[in-house]
Amino acid sequence: MNSKLSNRVNNMATSATLAMAAKARELREQGNDIIGLSLGEPDFTVPDFVKEAAVQAINDDYHSYTPVDGYGDLKQAIINKFKRDNNLNYKPSQVVVSTGAKQSLANLAQVLLNEGDEVLLPAPYWVSYSDISELSGGVPVAIASSIESDFKVTPEALEAAITPKTKMMIYSSPCNPSGSVYSKSELRALADVLVKYPNIIVISDEIYEHINYVGEHVSMAAFDDMYDRTVTVNGVSKAFSMTGWRIGYIGGPEYIARACNKMQGQITSGANCIAQRATIAALESDPSRIQYMVDAFKERRSLILNLISEIPGLKANEPDGAFYVFPDVSYYFGKTLRGKTINNAGEFALYLLEEANVATVTGEAFGDPNCIRISYAASEKDIVTALQRIKEALS
Repeated sequence: MNSKLSNRVNNMATSATLAMAAKARELREQGNDIIGLSLGEPDFTVPDFVKEAAVQAINDDYHSYTPVDGYGDLKQAIINKFKRDNNLNYKPSQVVVSTGAKQSLANLAQVLLNEGDEVLLPAPYWVSYSDISELSGGVPVAIASSIESDFKVTPEALEAAITPKTKMMIYSSPCNPSGSVYSKSELRALADVLVKYPNIIVISDEIYEHINYVGEHVSMAAFDDMYDRTVTVNGVSKAFSMTGWRIGYIGGPEYIARACNKMQGQITSGANCIAQRATIAALESDPSRIQYMVDAFKERRSLILNLISEIPGLKANEPDGAFYVFPDVSYYFGKTLRGKTINNAGEFALYLLEEANVATVTGEAFGDPNCIRISYAASEKDIVTALQRIKEALS
């Protein structure tokens, strides 16, 4: 800790996924053959029709500062997408475009949380939810689930976590890191609890919406009694493999959108002009145009689950979406492998990196200390080789 730095940054955790990626990169630069299964980054290239839209934007001389909340025609494309895919009706004043869905989430925390407000996080949860909440003065409150419940929280557990200080709930479906997808009936059961507490705002992170193997995606805001209390967060990083283009967006109550616009105007202003033009092409396209990616991820899911089932001590369920598996590795806690004693998931993930040359992420960062996250957004060849290495390192 450096006393010249703020308490805010000194107390902030480093992103576990980015830290593992950096460690893997460092080892790779030293000549180690590292297979990275830590980052949630599709290995597909951006679809050609999106690239063409970006080139056209350059040729059309888009280069100036953009409106803080996004180009008007991009906001209309987002409105049309929300209606088409989610049965949600928003006006332009209810939509804000940001530099990635992570900024959308940070904006929401900044404009909604006061010091001491509690933020419910159904666990496992995406690593940054907790720190984004704390940076805004919030107090993260994890709601535990288990592999037996497919990592979904129950209405009873949700209600038990609510206190007079509860201000917000943040969840993702499909979920990062577990791949769990809440069905309509499951979400409705959670909504039935939330409607009793009108001061709680729900942040629904739907960035993995299209990477769904069960065919049904449900938005919390689609329930009439939750519409005015839910903000829907989405973006183009995952479905369109546009991770580096950094475009996310929200749809929600107008007063919240205006507040996010105000906040963003003081932090980054508008998002990248070329990426915004390309995003119009992405969102106006029929989702069937990216089905080939979803089909490939589904095949990889079957592959990696079969390989995991062959490794003693690893316990995994079948995720319904996203491109992660979240196996329970607690069988190895207290055991000594190649002279190294494994005490927790963090040490287990580090062991795999050092002994198997495979980068994963500890589940501790996602609110579940018994698991690790493995991304299968990688080639089948890398998946097979990585799991063979893991099996050998654990034998």
